[in-house]
Amino acid sequence: MSGRVGLRVAKRLDEVGFSDIVQIRNKVMALKAEGKQVYPLHGGEPYFETPDNIKDAMTAALKANQTHYAPSSGIAPLREALAAKVTAKNGIPTTVDQVIATVGGSQALYAAFQCILNPGDDALLFSPYWTPIGDLIRGAEGRPLLVPTSMARRNGIYETLATFATPQTRCIYYNTPQNPSGLVFTRAEAEEVARFAIDRDLVVVADEAYEDLVYDGDHFSIASLPGMAERTITCFTFSKSYAMTGWRGGYAVAGEPFMTALRKIVLYSTNGVTTPVQYAMVEALKTPESELAMRREEYRKRRDLLVAGLNAVGLDCDPPAGAFYAFPNVEKIHKDSKVAAGILLEQAHIATIPGSVFGAQGEGHLRFGYAISVEEIEAAVEALKKFFA
Repeated sequence: MSGRVGLRVAKRLDEVGFSDIVQIRNKVMALKAEGKQVYPLHGGEPYFETPDNIKDAMTAALKANQTHYAPSSGIAPLREALAAKVTAKNGIPTTVDQVIATVGGSQALYAAFQCILNPGDDALLFSPYWTPIGDLIRGAEGRPLLVPTSMARRNGIYETLATFATPQTRCIYYNTPQNPSGLVFTRAEAEEVARFAIDRDLVVVADEAYEDLVYDGDHFSIASLPGMAERTITCFTFSKSYAMTGWRGGYAVAGEPFMTALRKIVLYSTNGVTTPVQYAMVEALKTPESELAMRREEYRKRRDLLVAGLNAVGLDCDPPAGAFYAFPNVEKIHKDSKVAAGILLEQAHIATIPGSVFGAQGEGHLRFGYAISVEEIEAAVEALKKFFA
């Protein structure tokens, strides 16, 4: 028996779980298999399909036999385009040596925490937060410390971070626009986070997945502030702006010593992004800002329609400033958000995500995704009205 002690997984995975969101998706698929109508407000996919020019760029790459190994950090044309984009659009002066292509934004985030955290280190993250972040931190043998966003905005960002920080705190996860709430941090709030990071000598992991979906105010990259580029790893994805969720294209921007560490993690995990996909990423970066703005207005239309419907039935919800999720209080249905989500799914066939999966600060809320067709939102709102009738 003693010889079988090795048949176990590494302890670092003991506290890493699977997302509750996957379980909800499975339930939705089961209902659909039964032939039932389900209103899919649980998802996180863009409402539009990948544009044809992006698909054509990958087809052309395949025909040109761009199917061999590429540099693990990314092909030169992609890194050059990424450096130019980040410099011009995000205000972060970036060279080709400071950017790396990753398999989606998820690999960028995974690599960031792996190269920052040592066992026993703490990471501050504003909560409610995107569920996988806690597991990414625990997978790096760190400890997530939840900072209530509402408290921070009420009592002061710097002061609240100081309240929750420990001597073991190593980094801050900074997501704007936020998933699940749609909150967008202002420049002044970013400056407070930056001041705290500099004062405590912390690293910031900035998640800017929804950078092109800000309806009220402007998106602001924290790494563009004085003294922050050197202590920030900024993570981006092609998934949301260009409807490329299944393509798994992302990138990270950082200086040394972090970039060398990121390169090692990417090299020894995936050896880079699929070569023809990189050519599609180059094409995606040519998308005019006017096209991105047009899509943003389509999301705004959907946001306003859904939020009006939620408030009409007494589910209090302020219009989210960014991303494509509404996060109303649903204690009118049930105080336990998992129970509330189950009731809506079973009785009204409206699929949502319980707020509690996004941290304790999300309890009492449900995440409604509005990256679906206008017709689907209208039908879901009607189903809500019948439910509360």
